[in-house]
Amino acid sequence: MRAPEGVGALRAEAADAGVELDIRLLDVTDAATIERESDYCRSAYGRLDALINNAGSATVGSLEGLEMKDFRDAMEVNYFGVVATTRAFMPLLRESGGRVVTISSVGGVVGQPFNEAYCAAKFAVEGFLESLQPVAKSARVGVYIIEPGAVSSDFVANARMDTGRMLAAAGPYESALKAYLERTRRQFASANAQAPEDVANVVLETLQATSPAFRIQTSKWARDFVATKLNDLDGGQVTSMTAGWVGLPATGL
Repeated sequence: MRAPEGVGALRAEAADAGVELDIRLLDVTDAATIERESDYCRSAYGRLDALINNAGSATVGSLEGLEMKDFRDAMEVNYFGVVATTRAFMPLLRESGGRVVTISSVGGVVGQPFNEAYCAAKFAVEGFLESLQPVAKSARVGVYIIEPGAVSSDFVANARMDTGRMLAAAGPYESALKAYLERTRRQFASANAQAPEDVANVVLETLQATSPAFRIQTSKWARDFVATKLNDLDGGQVTSMTAGWVGLPATGL
């Protein structure tokens, strides 16, 4: 865990379920902790059957309103963290014929307004893993991507967005940002938002299935949403759809 102070509730639930946990500190932006835990895994257990890349952070704002540091930070957590962790644990996974399961997002397929930094990082993750998949498979390691939509978790809260301040500083994008934030609020409050347990069950199924798909959406809504992009060769349908999110005339979903 990146934040071990949150371990109390996890330990309590594990005890209730009769599950034994070995909880360690790991920050995907800190190479020393990644290497340390790779070494620890080998020395303590001698093997690793699965790596689940779940670390992620949201970055919302306009291109002009964000700093370059915001874009670099988004890449560090959402992209380079996946690369560094997968690279460090790959020798153990090769030995066991294990699996890498990475939590991406529908935002790794469909670019979304005011999420330029986040979607760029998730697009990079998808390209990295799609390229890695056949190479890893040649060494008996399975590589899989999980693509959730909105999830009822602390992900948005952890972004620590001051929407009032964002709108006040949005300048010419104020109206578009206001429309986007309202849509996002509805999306995370709607039936489209999944419980974290639902996504966890998809991860578990991916670990247990004999031959899981490479790219797995976690709901019908997510499958339909991703299909919009994969069937849209010229980009017209996606950009028309997302135009509606910022208050412009739209077609599509």
